Amino acid sequence: MHSDNSRRKFIKQAVISGVGLSMGGVSLANTPTVESPAKQIVLPDVSKLVSTPPDIPFAPRRIASWWNTIEDLQWSQKSIRDKIKRRAEAFAEAKIDMVVNYGFHIRFDFSNYFGQLHGLWANACEELHKYGIKFMDHYSCNHVERPRNEEDFHKLHRSHRHHVLLFHDPIAAQHAQYEGHRFQDICEVDVRDGSRGYSMQYQMEAFCHNNPAFLDMHVKYLKRLLNEVPIDAIEVDDMCDYVGLAACGCKYCRERFKRDYNREIPPFDDKRFWGDTSKPMLQWGNYDNPAFRDFLHMKVDGIVDHVKLVKMTVGGMPLMSCCSSTGPIVLNAISLNLERMAPYLDFFMLENVGTNIRSTNWIHMDAEALHQKDIAKQRGDSPAIALSYTIYEKGAYMGWALSRFWGVANWSSTHNQRLIEDPADAREMEEVIHEWNNWEVEQSDLDYRKGEDLVEVRLVSNSYCRDNGWRDKDGKEHWDRLRAWSGLLVKHNVGYRFLRTDELSDAAALKRESTPLILDGVACVSDKQFKALSGYLASGGKAWLALPFGTHDEKGFKREKPLSEQLLKANGKRITLIESSIHSDPLAGLIAAKKFSPVIRQTAGDERWAARIRFYNGEFTMHFMNTAMNPLPHPTIKDNGGVAIIQDIDSHITDNKLSFEIRMDALPQAQYALKSPELKEKHRDVVCTKGKKGLQLLDVDLSGVKIYGVVQKG
Repeated sequence: MHSDNSRRKFIKQAVISGVGLSMGGVSLANTPTVESPAKQIVLPDVSKLVSTPPDIPFAPRRIASWWNTIEDLQWSQKSIRDKIKRRAEAFAEAKIDMVVNYGFHIRFDFSNYFGQLHGLWANACEELHKYGIKFMDHYSCNHVERPRNEEDFHKLHRSHRHHVLLFHDPIAAQHAQYEGHRFQDICEVDVRDGSRGYSMQYQMEAFCHNNPAFLDMHVKYLKRLLNEVPIDAIEVDDMCDYVGLAACGCKYCRERFKRDYNREIPPFDDKRFWGDTSKPMLQWGNYDNPAFRDFLHMKVDGIVDHVKLVKMTVGGMPLMSCCSSTGPIVLNAISLNLERMAPYLDFFMLENVGTNIRSTNWIHMDAEALHQKDIAKQRGDSPAIALSYTIYEKGAYMGWALSRFWGVANWSSTHNQRLIEDPADAREMEEVIHEWNNWEVEQSDLDYRKGEDLVEVRLVSNSYCRDNGWRDKDGKEHWDRLRAWSGLLVKHNVGYRFLRTDELSDAAALKRESTPLILDGVACVSDKQFKALSGYLASGGKAWLALPFGTHDEKGFKREKPLSEQLLKANGKRITLIESSIHSDPLAGLIAAKKFSPVIRQTAGDERWAARIRFYNGEFTMHFMNTAMNPLPHPTIKDNGGVAIIQDIDSHITDNKLSFEIRMDALPQAQYALKSPELKEKHRDVVCTKGKKGLQLLDVDLSGVKIYGVVQKG
C-alpha cells in the first residue's frame, strides 16, 4: 500500500542539506559537533554473540497500535487510568492479542519524563494482561527531533504529530542529556562540514551507531525500561541511518573503517569516492570504487552490532525492528539491511504503509511482503507481521485482507495523527478492526503459522547485487526484475516464494525442492553460489535464466568472463533461456510453449481476481484478492501529499463468477465454501467436480465481494 508520507517516500525523495536559519530570534543553525572528554565506558562484547534460534514465547496474530497522546503525560490522573481500562476492554472485544505502543516515539526527547511514561505503560500492561493481551513497546532509539528553521518546525507539526511532539527548544537542546551523555555530543557527524547529522525528512538529529557513549546510554535506558514496565516484546527502531550518506564522519566511524577495512573516509570533494554530489543524497556514491562499497558495508556493520547489543540486553524477550523495504539499491544510502540484522531478531514486520486512494494498487507490494516473509521463514519460522495504516474501517479491512492473502499476521493501525488534524469523525483503533477480527475468529480462524503456501517456482533474490549497486546498461537493477516477476506471478496465479542469498549458496537446500529457479539479472554471484547452483542443475534441477548472470563476484568485482558461459556449457539442457521480466512477460511465453503448467488455470470470469492456494494443517484453501479495487475518496480529507484518503472501496470487476482448473489429483475435501467478511455469516457453496486428466474443476461466485474472499472447508 502506498503513502506519500511513508518511509518509502523518504527513501525515494529525501535530500539532505545543512540549512541554518532562525526562528523567533533564536539561531537554529547547526554548530559543529564537539568531541566530549572520553568517559570510561564498558560495553558487552557483541563479537561473541552468535545467532541462536529465535525467541518466540508467543506468536501474535491480530495486532493493533496502542496510541498515546500528549495528555497521557498527566498519568496517573484518574481520567487517564479510566481511559486505559476502557481501551483494554475494547481491545479485548476486538479480538486483539497484542498491542504495539505508538507515540512518545522519539524516545530520548522524553528523557525528563521516563518516570511518568513508564508508569503509564506499566498501568496499560496491567489492564491488557487481564485479557491475555501482550504489550510490545515501540520507539526510535537513535534520534531527537530538532527542527532547524521555521519551515522545518511547521513541517514537523504537519507531518509527524503521531510521534507525539515535545522536543527541546534550541537553547535547552544544548544541555539535553540522559545518564550523563549530552545528546549533542553523541550525534553523527556530517562529512561535509562536521556539523551534527540531520535528517531533513523527519527533522531529526541522529545518534551514531558506532559511538560508545550513545550505546551506553541506550543500554542503560533499556535496562531501566525492562525493570519498570512488564512489557512482553519490544520493537526498537530505527536500525538504519536516516541522515544517509552525509554521515558519519565521527572519530568512531573513522576508526572502525580503518580497523576493519584498512581504509580512510576521504574528503567530501573526492568524486572518485562520493560520486556526483550535485544529485540528491540518495544517488551519491561511486559503486565502481571498492572503497565506497566498503564504506557502505562498514555502516551496516555498526548497525548490526547495535542490534546485537539490544538483543543481548533484552535476552529472551522477542525483538523486532521497523522495515518498510528490503529490495532496492537505494536502501544502501540509509544503511537499511534487514537480511543482515535478521539473525538477531525474533519477529519481522513489513511497514505496509498507506492511507490514501493509491493504496488499493497493492500488487507492487507483493514482492516486499513475500521477501520479508521468507526472511522470517528462514529465521526459524519467526512470526511475520504486515503493518497497514488506515483512517476508516474499509482501509483497515483492506490491510487485514492483504495480511490474509499473504499468510502473515495483521497489525492494524489508525493514522489520524499523520494528517494535519484529526478528522471530525475519527475512529478509535479498536473500532476500525473490530468487525474484521471478530469475523475471522468466528468464521475463518486460519492460523497463518500453520499455513504452507503452494510453491510452484522459486524467485532468486541475491543481495550481493544490491549491496554492490549493480545496474544493467539501462540503469535497471536486480530488484526491478524481481518486482516485475512478482507482478507476473500474481497475474498468472502462480504460487511462488523467494530464494535468497544464503540459500543460493547451500547445495543441499537447493535440492530439497524440485520447483524451477528463476534467475533474472543475478549479476553478482559468489563462487560458492555458483558451485551450489551447478550441483543443483547437475542433479536434475531446472532453472529459467535471463542474462546477465555472474558478471561480478560477491564483492562487486567484475569477472574476466561471466559465469553464465560456464553454467550454460555444463548444464544447458537444464536451463531455459528467457527474456527478462523487465522487457516482456516470459511467464506467459513459457505457459504458451507448454514448458510450464501452473496449478491454477482460470477458465471463466474476470481474471483480475488474484488467487493463492495455501494449506493449513493439510487443509486446502484458496484466497482471493481484488487487483482492480475502486477506491472512493473522502470528499475533503487529504494526506500531507494532497492525495485523498480512502473512505470506502468499490470494485471495477463486474464478472465475478469464476471457474478454475486445479491441477491436482484430488482436493482434500469434497465440500468447500466461499467465505468473506463482505458476506457476513453467509457462506456460499463452491462447486468442485473432477475433470479430465485428474484436473479438479472449481466454480466460485464472488458476486457482492469487492475486496477479499477465501474458499475453505465447508
